Amino acid sequence: MTAVDTPDLLDYDDVLAKYEPVLGMEVHVELGTDTKMFCPCPTEFGAEPNTQVCPVCLGLPGSLPVVNEAAVESAIRIGLALNCSITPWGRFARKNYFYPDQPKNYQISQYDEPIATDGYLDVVLDDGTTWRVEIERAHMEEDTGKSLHVGGATGRIHGASHSLLDYNRAGVPLVEIVTKTISGAGARAPEVARAYVTALRDLLKSLNVSDVRMDQGSMRCDANASLMPIGATELGTRTETKNVNSLKSVEVAVRYEMRRQAAVLEAGGEVIQETRHFQEADGTTSPGRRKETAEDYRYFPEPDLEPVAPSAEWVEELRGTLPELPWVRRARIQADWGVSDEVMRDLVNANALDLVIATVEAGASPEAARSWWVSYLAQQANTRGVELGELPITPAQVAQVVALIDSGKLNNKVARQVVDHVLAGEGDPDQVVADHPELVVERDDTKLKAAVDEALAANPDIAEKIRGGKVAAAGKIVGDVMKATRGQADPARVKELVIEACGG
Repeated sequence: MTAVDTPDLLDYDDVLAKYEPVLGMEVHVELGTDTKMFCPCPTEFGAEPNTQVCPVCLGLPGSLPVVNEAAVESAIRIGLALNCSITPWGRFARKNYFYPDQPKNYQISQYDEPIATDGYLDVVLDDGTTWRVEIERAHMEEDTGKSLHVGGATGRIHGASHSLLDYNRAGVPLVEIVTKTISGAGARAPEVARAYVTALRDLLKSLNVSDVRMDQGSMRCDANASLMPIGATELGTRTETKNVNSLKSVEVAVRYEMRRQAAVLEAGGEVIQETRHFQEADGTTSPGRRKETAEDYRYFPEPDLEPVAPSAEWVEELRGTLPELPWVRRARIQADWGVSDEVMRDLVNANALDLVIATVEAGASPEAARSWWVSYLAQQANTRGVELGELPITPAQVAQVVALIDSGKLNNKVARQVVDHVLAGEGDPDQVVADHPELVVERDDTKLKAAVDEALAANPDIAEKIRGGKVAAAGKIVGDVMKATRGQADPARVKELVIEACGG
């Protein structure tokens, strides 16, 4: 049979009628250490190209690597959190391959002696059921550099006029987490893949070992997928979709590969074992390079590094530093706040949960804190094109705004203006209110009654309706008074004064 790579896709239900999807997830996590894995170069993201390099991470002759102890500590904590066994003695190896962004032409990694083995992660699916994903291994290695392909339409090497290389990332500590085969999920295989990466990201973030920014490449997912005919025992040929950089895209990529591979097989072709690139724009994958086997990398022990041999005492000490698991913490907080699964899921998906928790801890009610972060502040973050947590306002400042509303100094409309001033860098909410007294809610009933009388005089027909018992008609008068007071009035108090003026 000939190899076929066709853009035609088989209907998803037809795929499931004939094939069992089999997955394997490989997640690379850049550790948040101050220096690189084997040298003292800094790891700051976004630095000028090739300014964070030295003879060691450039692989210059005569340079010798030294293991970063903080990276080993993070790797052990990751392994423990994934319910793995920690290897008491293990060596690094050289993984040999030529690639332009690998300056040594080999990568220092772990091969047959990874730091952590045989674990699992229980993940919660959309309907609340739990799926156990078994972990094969978690091993330490160094990251590669980064290629920038210039002149093409897609940003990839095909069609580019030339390429630039930035070695700042070369040598940054990585932990690669590899699952065992994931099978039996059927139609839910793409969902399981997304749920796994989501749970893993949450776990790593809670460990404070990485910022897990998929958009910046500090967490990168490679999704392996293959199809096995129903009733067969031999696994199909897998593809590896590389560097999928969002949670939703993990699900989309797996679903696409299932439909694409099924179409190839139904057309009489063979699935090629290869890497594939995910296209964010349309949710498709495209061919990369033929996938090597372990033998192709010619692994052999790294002669310049001593084995990593964490003592049992150190491992147990690190076990004691593990935080409350994210899903356990969420369940506790959800019960305390009395919110639904849907509300909690929205907070997590918006990356707002930690911000809301911190705002509550600063004195705001859960409802008020949630409202500010997932509505107005989320809109501001979207407008600015930044993550919610990158807005120049702290949970403590949001709690101050809530306190000003609760005290009656601000109403919700004016409070947004106060927040805008905080976002503009004008200080804490209390300072903004002191500098802008015109934002404080008008409490003088004499002034408010005058504004109400004026609005009623200008709308005699509405005034008559209110006198006739149609209280809902007061909304127009309240709106006019709010406009006249530039939003400084308390709408509830204005409504009371309107009804009183109409004999209510």
